[in-house]
Amino acid sequence: MNSLIAMRCGKKIIGMKKDDPLKPGRRCVRQEDGGGREPGPRDEYELLDSGDGRKYERFGEFKLVRPCAQAIWRAGKDSSQWQDAHATFDRTSGNRWRMETRLPEQWVITVAGIRFRLSTTDFGHLGIFPEQKDLWTWIAAMVEKAKKKTGRSVSVLNLFAYSGGSTMAAAKAGAEVWHVDASKGMVKWARENAGLNGLENAPIHWIVDDVNRFLEREIRRGKKYEAIILDPPTFGHGPRKEIYKIEEKLSSTMDKCRMLMSDSPAFILLSSHTPSLTPVALANILRSATRDFADSCIEHGEMLLAGRTDDVLPVPNGTFARWFRKFLSEEKP
Repeated sequence: MNSLIAMRCGKKIIGMKKDDPLKPGRRCVRQEDGGGREPGPRDEYELLDSGDGRKYERFGEFKLVRPCAQAIWRAGKDSSQWQDAHATFDRTSGNRWRMETRLPEQWVITVAGIRFRLSTTDFGHLGIFPEQKDLWTWIAAMVEKAKKKTGRSVSVLNLFAYSGGSTMAAAKAGAEVWHVDASKGMVKWARENAGLNGLENAPIHWIVDDVNRFLEREIRRGKKYEAIILDPPTFGHGPRKEIYKIEEKLSSTMDKCRMLMSDSPAFILLSSHTPSLTPVALANILRSATRDFADSCIEHGEMLLAGRTDDVLPVPNGTFARWFRKFLSEEKP
């Protein structure tokens, strides 16, 4: 395989030559740092410290400690500073929260310009994955660029959509969004987040369904989308007890997504919290699914949690790969 390897703006770029028989048109693969840049002044999430298998975070006014298997280094701050946490989630003696200060049943924070309702859960989650915040910014920028380029609305399909961070980012940028998740409770949570962001009347379609069954139905209908976002779970259940195992189902899911892309596709964003799915693995899945797309570019990297100061080590918390039309990277929003 003929390729060109170069450094541009600190990024490793692998560009396929035009005569590569497997890759029609222009293609490139870029390794990105993947997110987690220092929080902006309006962000109400902050990584305070990490290490010894835990992470210390601030969500609005509340400081929380939660398990973090990838934080295998020593904590950077003295243990006395960790003791300022309002609550700690513990898995060593059963999943439970230990409250130093009673937390409200729910509270609201803003991250990347998007408002989220947070609440503690039995799994230690809060209703937000802040490591995705740079991806939300990227989604908004790509939707705006695609709208400017085509002069029309962009249809976005968001699969395994959780509490709707990507849905809000796309809708705020003016896209029509199909939000799909197998959990009725999470779809309700996402709709509440839409209300917090003034998107009650935005063109968002809320769908509770098994993702693969939904995709098959859309294929039969001849539906097409300009952009698809998906963050599949390592293991999950559909509303009818369907089982989703990412190692077994992801390639099939991507094949179905490819069949739903319009004749003028804008982007595909694939992210994962499955440890075995490295950035290169996700990029390979996208390359396989988009091998017949011309004028293509794929970027891949790690999703990171980050602090506000240099002494706070970034925490890798998932991976991503994204395919997009190369001309969109050159278009100003």
